[in-house]
Amino acid sequence: MTEYDSPWKDALDGYFCWFMVLCFPDLNARIDWSVAPRMLDKELQQIAPQSETGLRSVDKLVEVRLLSGQLEWLLIHLEIQSQRSIQFAERMFVYFYRIRDKYNRPLLSLAVLGDDDYAWRPQRFEQELFGCRVIFEFPVVKLLDFAERLDELEKSENPFATVVAAHLMAMQTTANPQDRCEWKLRLLRPLYRRGMSAEDVRRLFRVIDWMMDLPDAVALVFDSELRKIEQEFHMPYITSIERRAIQQGLEQGLEQGLEQGLEQGLVAGQVQLLQRLLGTTESTLPELTTQSLEALRAKVEQLEQELALRQHGE
Repeated sequence: MTEYDSPWKDALDGYFCWFMVLCFPDLNARIDWSVAPRMLDKELQQIAPQSETGLRSVDKLVEVRLLSGQLEWLLIHLEIQSQRSIQFAERMFVYFYRIRDKYNRPLLSLAVLGDDDYAWRPQRFEQELFGCRVIFEFPVVKLLDFAERLDELEKSENPFATVVAAHLMAMQTTANPQDRCEWKLRLLRPLYRRGMSAEDVRRLFRVIDWMMDLPDAVALVFDSELRKIEQEFHMPYITSIERRAIQQGLEQGLEQGLEQGLEQGLVAGQVQLLQRLLGTTESTLPELTTQSLEALRAKVEQLEQELALRQHGE
């Protein structure tokens, strides 16, 4: 099953301003972007425990400053289910009143529907009982509406246009990995041509790579074409190869786990993987920061110590 929640979370964290420009332009025009938005992940976790969320939905709580000087909390609901969710509008209302109740402040709820049902557009929760009536309405953006503007998305300088295009093409190519591979490369090339920083190219492609996953046979073809692009623009990128190395490393860990104990085997697999990745990173990505390399080395040392303790305890 295609993974959507992780790439969307990463994209919203990195390009929230561009998301607002593309999806909620009227509201965007009222925000003072000279003040960086604040991601309220801890506050959201207080009212939306992990057990209530899943792989088909993403929720973000963000504080922005309006041009008027007022601080505003935006609750972003991203629903990416492939079928109707009859509880969606109610969930919007529940999150709204939970935040109002806990933090006693005004709130604007926004919904983004990334499903494949064009007709499904919940915008209102209503309940009435013996004269007591509740009506809750919220703005909605339907990503399928952007399908008619795919050419515009491809040409756009807005990095979030690439995210939306990748989401749409991931849904459209679910049963056709060859087409998905071609679209994946098609969305990647302009990132290099636009003169983006290496960090932005890698971050956006990480999103594309997550959304547009490929079976192993097609992934090999993609990797070959990717290397050509890297050579052309002199910008190495290793995410796809990393992910397959991770899978291989975990498989090796699981095999070792059958012989040495599952937990110990998994740790050993992680150590082998990170050691191999560290060598690959230092030789192929010399522009990585010293801090990043040190963090990777520290992780290797931590897991090596854990493995040694487990082996000593046998």
